[in-house]
Amino acid sequence: QVQLVESGGGLVQPGGSLRLSCAASERIRSTYVMGWYRQAPGHERELVANIWNDGKINYADSVKGRFTISGDIAKNTVYLQMNNLKPDDTAVYYCKMFSYGLGIDYWGKGTLVTVSS
Repeated sequence: QVQLVESGGGLVQPGGSLRLSCAASERIRSTYVMGWYRQAPGHERELVANIWNDGKINYADSVKGRFTISGDIAKNTVYLQMNNLKPDDTAVYYCKMFSYGLGIDYWGKGTLVTVSS
């Protein structure tokens, strides 16, 4: 069973930076898109950023200009560089990879990011 493993979360002060990483335990055939989502306490899970197999990238408006997604579809690795973090960015961050060939969404277990002074 394929597993996605995230790392890089932690406690950071407002204005600080963190880099999240996610890797699949084995290659996922026909990966179409990889992305990061987040869920804050009392809120629904929301999209942070996606990177598609054609190189297209999209971001949530709330993180544009501060977060950068990167990754390698062929290697099933994805990263999220988060700069100028704000308390509202506090959430559990989840990695997701979708395979169109298998029709399966793969999710990581999440990594907690806390932005607080």
